[in-house]
Amino acid sequence: MRIHTVVLLTSLLACPLVQGQVFQRELGDFDLKLGTTPSRSMAQGLVTPSSTGSFHGGLDLSHDSGWYIGQWSPSAGVSADLEVDSYMGFKQPFDQTLGYEVGLIHYSYPTVDTLDSQEFYGGLTLLGSRFGAALSNDPDKQNSTLFADLGGNVPFGIGISAKYTTHQLNSPVSVDNGYISSFSDWSLKISRPWRGIDLDLIYSDSSLSGNSCSAYSGHNSECDGLVTLKMAHPFY
Repeated sequence: MRIHTVVLLTSLLACPLVQGQVFQRELGDFDLKLGTTPSRSMAQGLVTPSSTGSFHGGLDLSHDSGWYIGQWSPSAGVSADLEVDSYMGFKQPFDQTLGYEVGLIHYSYPTVDTLDSQEFYGGLTLLGSRFGAALSNDPDKQNSTLFADLGGNVPFGIGISAKYTTHQLNSPVSVDNGYISSFSDWSLKISRPWRGIDLDLIYSDSSLSGNSCSAYSGHNSECDGLVTLKMAHPFY
């Protein structure tokens, strides 16, 4: 197994030009949000809408009872193929220390010949920590993911989060020493603010290595072990 190290320095300009905009309005018992920035994550942070093109946006409608529906387009089809993500779910806190969430998101691609996919998700908040699970059927594989964020229980202002995913390929991939029909990948992130800088130390890896990495198509940026140090500082 090879381990690579990457250091990322990021400066974040907290101004409307780079942050995106969210318009929010209350309609009786409903809360409506329209914007160019995703208004929510799901499964307590496990499922997060992404942005893959220059033009993206969506809407989110939630009710005081805990039900919500929404639609998000990570790419409006101007600089990339159009993708539309439609979701619905239920999120309810019992008190200040316990809450849960369940839902479904549907990924569709109207302008390309790609099969739609679905993802079922659930999340739990317990004493400040977050736990999530998701099952999805991508066009080429099926995924099951577990997520934990222990930021609420870790001393010294240090947050720890981990994600583990198993991928079951619909069609085995040929490699030098046989066929790959499934694999897993994982990541561990340690976070801490320091003098106005957000520090993230991330380690990611997978069950594949060497020539078998030609079959890799998981969540990590690389198949082999990768250590990334990310430093972000807001100027405003």
